[in-house]
Amino acid sequence: MLRVLSSSLRLPRPWRPPRARGCASAAGNPEIQVRALAGPNQGVTEILMNRPRARNALGHVLVSEMLEALAQLRQDWQVRVLLFRSGVKGVFCAGADLKEREQMSETEVGVFVQRLRGLMNDIAFPAPTIAAMDGFALGGGLELALACDLRVAASSTVMGLIETTRGLLPGAGGTQRLPRCVGVSLAKELIFTGRRLNGTQAQAMGLVNHVVAQNEEGDAAYHRARALAQEILPQAPIAVRLGKVAIDRGMEVDIASGMAIEGICYAQNIPTQDRLEGMAAFREKRPPKFVGE
Repeated sequence: MLRVLSSSLRLPRPWRPPRARGCASAAGNPEIQVRALAGPNQGVTEILMNRPRARNALGHVLVSEMLEALAQLRQDWQVRVLLFRSGVKGVFCAGADLKEREQMSETEVGVFVQRLRGLMNDIAFPAPTIAAMDGFALGGGLELALACDLRVAASSTVMGLIETTRGLLPGAGGTQRLPRCVGVSLAKELIFTGRRLNGTQAQAMGLVNHVVAQNEEGDAAYHRARALAQEILPQAPIAVRLGKVAIDRGMEVDIASGMAIEGICYAQNIPTQDRLEGMAAFREKRPPKFVGE
């Protein structure tokens, strides 16, 4: 455990100017775009899904591009918050691309679903992740949001693990992450019935952290997610990442083992400059200036 945690922390590289990048699909247009924000949002990076004709369905190209984007971002230690959003109005992610899947053999389906599981695991990024759900998030779309640390939804958002209504079951982590989020009994009810929820209902059961009324532009959840990211940005980034490790790994074991994991994480934070800066700022009655070292 100590070796794994120790290898996850490195000094940040120099900040690079904001950029927008994507991986060109066969049609020449990227379905995933990555943008690092500037100014007061510096440290927030957005992953934008933009496949309007298929309502951001999780097809081969979109999945490949997102995997590539996440692999690149994992090496960028200036990413303090990773925000997932949609560039298609009215939809976050419609789930699996069933038209594409219909053309696959049984073997190909199994391989592709395993790849989807890998994508959801990669979304469990070292830095905090936020899903801005401004529209439909069904099946794999909700599984993508569940793979994020935090979820913000518009009140009009429709979400659900609806696979049983299509003769399927959730295959990209939904049967595991939903019960960890809302509890076993409620997760079973939602999966067994394929029930759809709006944002308000989802917040009431703890499925989303925040819900907001949708605006005319259709991006109210995105703006609330950015505001949430701004609350995270001023905090010590190494401490935030280690806190995430302690929570995520501790939830998988008994409490005694979880306390040991917390102790390992805490020990790794002791020699950081940020810890000393936090104490100095408290003593001098000024805001701390954390640098991620």
